[in-house]
Amino acid sequence: MVVLPELAVLFDNVTKRFAGQTAVQDLSFCVPRGAVYGLLGPNGAGKTTSIRILMAILHPDAGRVRVFGTEPTDSLKERIGYLPEERGLYGGMKVIDNLAFFGAIRGLSPGAARHLADGWLERFSMAADRNRRLQELSKGNQQKIQFIATAIHRPDLLVLDEPFAGLDPVNQDLMRRTILELVHDGATVILSTHRMDEVERLCSHLTLIHRGRALVDGELKDVKRQHGSDTIRLELEGDASPVDTHPAVAHAGGVGNTREIRLRAGHDPSEFLASIAGRTRIRRFEVRAPSLHSIFVHLVEGHSDPTAGTAEIAVAGEVAS
Repeated sequence: MVVLPELAVLFDNVTKRFAGQTAVQDLSFCVPRGAVYGLLGPNGAGKTTSIRILMAILHPDAGRVRVFGTEPTDSLKERIGYLPEERGLYGGMKVIDNLAFFGAIRGLSPGAARHLADGWLERFSMAADRNRRLQELSKGNQQKIQFIATAIHRPDLLVLDEPFAGLDPVNQDLMRRTILELVHDGATVILSTHRMDEVERLCSHLTLIHRGRALVDGELKDVKRQHGSDTIRLELEGDASPVDTHPAVAHAGGVGNTREIRLRAGHDPSEFLASIAGRTRIRRFEVRAPSLHSIFVHLVEGHSDPTAGTAEIAVAGEVAS
């Protein structure tokens, strides 16, 4: 695999093992500069291990990683912002002191760090919390402070592990807009999340990891096209069981009276519609590209080993996932 100047991150056949267990196996993917890149996978897939390798917290047993064309080292810390799933701030310190400290270790002067922190607090409607101790804030507001600490130095690469955790819908919208604005200003974002809806809204590219391996990677539009036209979305006013139990249906998912289904090979959508029309009331019928959630479930189920348990690998007292 060639390292190209337009790549922000390269994983090239990366493998990492712990105590005889393989957390990541021959993992390869490329993150283009200026992209919002989704790193997806179920619990225990290898996402957090991959992020720790990217951040030079861990080192691969095989393969290579490049960040802006060089090996990941502490020398890159001023160009990277990392928001871990586990909060890394100091609960007993004031909000402004937390932000000034994290700005300083990312290369900002004390004065500049405090000035930028005040601007971010104003933007996130938290100026009144400036002198409160972090532990006094709600979970959602602590997450906002964690994000500010990640982005305060305007890094070239932001690595965000579950950035929407604990946020209400209003602040989810604020976080989404902020991420897109940072990308518009030239940043690259790697988004690790379980939330398929956020990936569809934000990400242009993605990698789906399962049991340490990449099941699929590339542009989101291409991934959806590849898993294409056998998906039907139904809105029902009647009983859903004729849809769920129909012999032509390979998979049915959805909430309430909304169903997203995938037909078995060789079955025609029009014939399927005709066969259920007299058995339930159909409000809407649409043949469409599958949702990312549907693709995720289909791929993971298709590569699961029913005899294997979920391996959790302890690393320095934490769980590698």
